[in-house]
Amino acid sequence: MRITRRHFLTASIAATGGILIGCDLNGTPTVQGATNGIEFVPNAWVRIDPDGRITAIVGSSEMGQGVMTAIPMLLAEELEAEWSSIRAEFAPADKAYTNPVIGQQLTGGSAAVRGFWQPVREAGAAARMMLITAAAERWGVDESTCNAEKGEVVHPDSGRRAGYGELAEAAARLPVPESVFLKEPDEFRILGTSRARLDTPQKVDGSAIFAQDFYKPGMLTASVVRCPVFGGKVGKLDASAASAIPGVKEVVNLGDRVAVLAEGFWPAWQGRDALEIVWDEGDNSGLSSKSISRRFREALDEGESLRSEGDPEAAFERAEQVIEATYEVPYLAHACMEPMSCAAEVREDGCDVWVGTQAQTRTRETASRIAGGLLSRVPGLRQDSVRVHTLFLGGGFGRRSEQDFVADAVELSKRVGRPVKVIWTREDDIRHDYYRPATYNRLRVALDGGGLPAAWSHHSAGPSHGAASNMGGARNLPYSISNLEITYASVDVGVPVGYWRSVGSSQNTYITECFFDEAAAAAGRDAYELRRELLTEHPRHLRVLETAAEKAGWGKSLPNGRAQGIAVVESFGSFVAQVAEVSVKDNKPQVHRVVCVIDCGQTVNPNTIEAQMESGILYGLTAALKGEITLENGRVQQSNFHDYEMLRIDEMPEVEVHIIDSDEAPGGVGEPGTPPIAPAVVNALFALTGKPIRRLPIRL
Repeated sequence: MRITRRHFLTASIAATGGILIGCDLNGTPTVQGATNGIEFVPNAWVRIDPDGRITAIVGSSEMGQGVMTAIPMLLAEELEAEWSSIRAEFAPADKAYTNPVIGQQLTGGSAAVRGFWQPVREAGAAARMMLITAAAERWGVDESTCNAEKGEVVHPDSGRRAGYGELAEAAARLPVPESVFLKEPDEFRILGTSRARLDTPQKVDGSAIFAQDFYKPGMLTASVVRCPVFGGKVGKLDASAASAIPGVKEVVNLGDRVAVLAEGFWPAWQGRDALEIVWDEGDNSGLSSKSISRRFREALDEGESLRSEGDPEAAFERAEQVIEATYEVPYLAHACMEPMSCAAEVREDGCDVWVGTQAQTRTRETASRIAGGLLSRVPGLRQDSVRVHTLFLGGGFGRRSEQDFVADAVELSKRVGRPVKVIWTREDDIRHDYYRPATYNRLRVALDGGGLPAAWSHHSAGPSHGAASNMGGARNLPYSISNLEITYASVDVGVPVGYWRSVGSSQNTYITECFFDEAAAAAGRDAYELRRELLTEHPRHLRVLETAAEKAGWGKSLPNGRAQGIAVVESFGSFVAQVAEVSVKDNKPQVHRVVCVIDCGQTVNPNTIEAQMESGILYGLTAALKGEITLENGRVQQSNFHDYEMLRIDEMPEVEVHIIDSDEAPGGVGEPGTPPIAPAVVNALFALTGKPIRRLPIRL
C-alpha cells in the first residue's frame, strides 16, 4: 500500500548518532532538531539508537488497556523490527500527538489504535525505507536489491547484512521519502499476534511511576477538602488547629475548597482533619435522588429530536399492540483504583506537571491558564512553557480526562512557590467525581399483526455532557423498524457529570436491549430469533449475535434454575454480542457464565482484546449488580468501597471471548465490552423470572 501526501521528519541525535523519525498528523512539513540522545522532537514516533534499541514514542495514556504495547506493535510491523528490541516511552504533550479521531491529545473513546493505525505505521515504514537506502549506499548496490527483516537490512545476493543500530547515523542524513509503502494485512507478522505487554515488568517490579509515587526535592504534599454540597464555598474557616500540627506548612483557602500543605501525606491529612469550616452550601443543599428523578420525569416531553424516521404516531395508532415502560439508571462513580493525584511546579520560566492524565491537551491548557492567571507571581505562561510529564494511570475510565485535580496542584504550587503534590483520598474520589449521568426514560413499541415492531419511541432526560454521546446505544438502534423517534432532554441539576467507560452506550444498551426483550415476549417471539430477523441489513451485528448464540449453546437445555439472556451493540467502531447465563439464589442474581464475541476489525494484539473484553464485562457487571450514587441533602451518600462496592473475585463469572476474523478498519477495544453485559444479565433474569427489571442496579 503506497502512502503519499504525508511529510515525514528525520533528525539525527547528536550525542549518539541515532535516527529519529515521526510524521505530522496534519500532513504539513515539520522538521525539528533533537537536543541530545535522550530528548527528542515532540512529534517523533520512533528513535533508533546505535546499539540497535528501538524506542516507540507513545502519545496515548496507559491505564491498563495495553496502548503501550499496541502502538509499538504498529511501529514494529512496518519497521520490520525484532520485537525483543522494542521499548516504549510516553510522549510529551504536543499537538503532533493529536488523535485524528478525537481532535486533541486525549486517550478516550476507544480511539488510540483507531486514530494512530495509519500515522504510526507510516512512521515505521519511512524508517524502514531510509535504513534500506543507507545500507544500499554503504554497499554500493541498488536499494531495490535489499530488504529489511528482524531489525536488519539484508542484501541477499552478497549475503551482507547490517543492523539498524549501525545504520542509524547514516540514515539520519538521508532525505525523507516522499511516499511510503505499507504492508497488506496478509504480510503482517506482528500485528494480529498475541504479545506480552511491554509495561508488565515495570508493574511487577514496582518501577512503574504513578502520580502518587512521584517525588521531587522540596515538594510539599497537599490534601484538599471540598464542600460536601456541589457548588458550595467556604463560609468561615479556622485553621489554627491544623496549622499547629507538626509538618504542616501552610493552609490555603481557595474559595470553594481548602488545602493543607505539609511535608508528607500523613501530616497533611491530619491537618485537614483538624480544620474547622462552616460551609456556604449554596443552592444545591436540598438535592436528593428522589427530587432529581422527579425533575427528569417532568422533562421527558421537552427533549430535542436526535433521530426521527417515518411516522411513529400513525404507526402507534394502527398498532395491534403497544408496549410501554419506563427505565431508570443512577449516577455512577468511576472508582479508579488509584484516587486522583497530580504534582506540579510553577516557576518564573514555566510550569511542569507530573500526572496520570487521559487528556494532555486539556492538562496543558489548564496549567497554562492557572499558572498565568489570577496571581502575580508568574505574569503569564504560554502553553509551550508548560511541560506535561505523563505517568502511568491507576485506572481512567474517563475520570482522568477531567482537570480538577490538576488545577489543585498547579494553583497550590503557584501560591506557595514550591513543587506540590496533591493526593485525593478514596472518599474525595467517590464524593467529588464527574459521574456517569443518571437518566429517566420512557419507551414505547408498536407491534403489528405479525408481532414485528412497527414503531419505536424513546424519550430520555438527564444531565448532559453532549446529547449525542449521552444517547449512544439508543440513537444508533440497528433494528429494521420503519418508524422511529428518539429524543433527549438535557436537565442540569447541579451534579457534575462526565465521560464514563463506554459513555451513553453503557446506559442505553441496557435500556434498549431489555425493552426489546419485553417487546419480543409480548409478541410471543424468541428474543434471539427476532433480533436475527431485524438485523439482516447489519451483517456485522448479525455475525457477532449468531456466533455468540452458537458458542453459548442458545436454545439448548440448561441446568434447572438457569436461563440465558443475549444483547448486541455497536460502539466505538466495534460490534459485540454477549450471552449471560444466570440463576437466582437467596433472591440475589448469580451470573455463572458470559460468552462474548467481538468484531473489532483488524486486530493488533488478541491477548489485549481478550483482556479488555473481560475487563469491560467486570466493570459493567459491577455497575449492573452494585453501582449506585445517591444524594440526600445535597450530599453524596457513598464514600468508599464498603458502600460503593466492587464485584468480588468469587462473584466473577466464567468468561469466554471469541474474536471475529475481519479485514475491516480497526475498531475500539477498551470500552465496547461494557455495554452488553447489563442487558444480557437482565434479559436472562427476565427469561428466568418473567419479571422485567427496569432500574439499575438489579434488585429482585
